[in-house]
Amino acid sequence: MNKRTFKNLIKSKIFIGIAIALVVVVGVYFLFFRHGPTYKFVTVQRGTITELVSLTGNTTPEQSVSLSFGSSGIISSVYSDLGKQVREGQVLAELNMSDLVAQLHQAQASVAAQQAKLEGLQSGARPEDIVLYKQKYADASSALVIAMNNAYLQTESAVLRYADTLFTNGTTVNPAIKISTQSREESQSIEMDRLIVGEKLKKWKTDLLALTPLSDDKAINDVRLMGRNVIVFASSFLNRLGTIVGNLNPNNSNLSQTDIDAYRVSVNTAAQTVGSGASAEQIAYAAWTSASQTLISQQSGSKPEDINAQIAAVKSAQASVDSAVAKIVNAQIIAPISGIVTQFDAKVGQLASPGTSLVSVMSDTGYEVDAGASEIDVGKIALGNKVTMTLDSFSNEIFTGSVFYIAPAQTNIQGVITYKIKISFDKPDPRIKSGFTTNANIETRSKDNVLILPQYAILQNDIGVFVETLENGVVKQNPVVLGIQDQKGNVEIVSGVTESEQVLNIGLKQ
Repeated sequence: MNKRTFKNLIKSKIFIGIAIALVVVVGVYFLFFRHGPTYKFVTVQRGTITELVSLTGNTTPEQSVSLSFGSSGIISSVYSDLGKQVREGQVLAELNMSDLVAQLHQAQASVAAQQAKLEGLQSGARPEDIVLYKQKYADASSALVIAMNNAYLQTESAVLRYADTLFTNGTTVNPAIKISTQSREESQSIEMDRLIVGEKLKKWKTDLLALTPLSDDKAINDVRLMGRNVIVFASSFLNRLGTIVGNLNPNNSNLSQTDIDAYRVSVNTAAQTVGSGASAEQIAYAAWTSASQTLISQQSGSKPEDINAQIAAVKSAQASVDSAVAKIVNAQIIAPISGIVTQFDAKVGQLASPGTSLVSVMSDTGYEVDAGASEIDVGKIALGNKVTMTLDSFSNEIFTGSVFYIAPAQTNIQGVITYKIKISFDKPDPRIKSGFTTNANIETRSKDNVLILPQYAILQNDIGVFVETLENGVVKQNPVVLGIQDQKGNVEIVSGVTESEQVLNIGLKQ
């Protein structure tokens, strides 16, 4: 064997060895490592699924108002401060009104003068008509006297029965207020007012006892003016008491909240009692005035056109009174709601301009949540939807409520369209404050006894929506119709699968 032949033989053996090794490796791979595809399945289940819309918003008070003076002037008095509790109708600040009060008195005097002139012009009628008008006037006089007596009794009751719960020795010459005030001077002032209102009531009662329906017009008018004066003074006295009890709280007095609330009820009841009597007396006075004017008109011989012209003059003078009263009202800031003062920039001596907000009041009736829903979500939300909420300030607590307002029009903020949603709390919570960030989950729809699959078992492509099943080792795509989806990733399957059916876990999630 020559050398070349020997080398060829060696190469041939090496090639054969390599070939044999490759065959062995391939055999081992197919024998031990290669298997068929492995699948995981998800079972179609039947149950309840709830669709939620998640929104983020903030707590806001149910009512909030900003207040200003209706006219310009120098602030002369303030009756509240930042953080104070105020009640509806309470005067919070006043401008200097001395000129306005003078204008009111002048306008009232003009009304009296024009009224006197009208009475001088009015003429009479036939004897039988005069008898009828005299009877109507007598009836109106009786009704007015009764109304004035009732007004007195109600004013007296308001002071003695209700207001005097705040005083000791209220009916004596040394009444003493039982509750804390801002200063000794204020206590002395309100005690003096109690003494004065008592004296005025005594004088009014004496004058009423001397009055009868047969008294002349002047006597009736004099007693009525006396009564109106007492009513105005008593109303002012009760308003001052209302301000004092309105400023009370358990921290600045020795009273419990129950006692404070009882005093507030007493003062409010007193004010309403006085107002009720005064209102009935005004109605009776208007009827009596009309009957008196008619009688005088029928008894006199003035021309109808002259009387009508003078009636117009009286109305014009009365309009001046109304204008003066309106100016006085515009010179006050009055709380339109009960609540907490969140802004109080009114200072004594400050020049106030109309329309400049100086006082803000936030209602104390509770809070709600304002949130914005997208165009996609707003169509799912309905009034009355139940809501669960978490507040960042109380992250471990769940609050419940419901949707009570859906804005009919959109809000555009920097090109983003949202619709305002308002949510009420089921229960008030004194810890809640304005501006708390709130995460709300609105339950828009809920379905029971429906077929459910997780989202990761659903295949969606350009052709449609499918689930995959394995039939005889072959993967098949079955079209399905989806319903609502919850926030846990579960989807309602309307059709295309059956309960307990196994579909492929194409998302490979447990």
